[in-house]
Amino acid sequence: MVRLRYGNTNTYFVRGRSGLLIDTDYAGTLPAFYKALKENHLSLADITYVLATHYHPDHIGLVGTLAKMGAGLLLIDSQLPYVHFADGIFKREKHLRYDPIDEKGAVCITCGQSRTFLAKLGIAGEIIPTPSHSRDSISVILDNGICVVGDLEPIEYLDAYGENADLQSDWAHIMRYKPKIVHYAHIGEKRFA
Repeated sequence: MVRLRYGNTNTYFVRGRSGLLIDTDYAGTLPAFYKALKENHLSLADITYVLATHYHPDHIGLVGTLAKMGAGLLLIDSQLPYVHFADGIFKREKHLRYDPIDEKGAVCITCGQSRTFLAKLGIAGEIIPTPSHSRDSISVILDNGICVVGDLEPIEYLDAYGENADLQSDWAHIMRYKPKIVHYAHIGEKRFA
């Protein structure tokens, strides 16, 4: 996995036989995105699919643009009602030249179908729901122990959230996979012994 850092949101590229880009940054970051690709010896042609951990503006700003350039959009069925969540925000910020997401051409799967779909890309892992941050939030769990959790609150903060059953449930679900490294969208990573 390659972390592309070119704005405020970490973007992750997973290479199998095909490439999966997890999250993008805010709209208007395309030049910085190109630079990050080049620095990591990647190109747009390496990106077969783009997957958002959730549809907040700082995670999907380039999704529509990358789809227009040929990347496929991978959607989890629980995310469908939220695809246009950020449209109103970007309408107010016309200078960013946001390309709205067209979900009609997306590949839409359930989390239960994700292992089979990712295997077709040559990626061993699955996608699980982690809705404590937002109802459309998902995490990518790779069989090698690497996880991408988007904006999920760090496990170290569980005590601070008290009896937040959703957050407790999300972390219990992730921990069943025995993660080695958890990658967050806005902070570094958490390594487990």
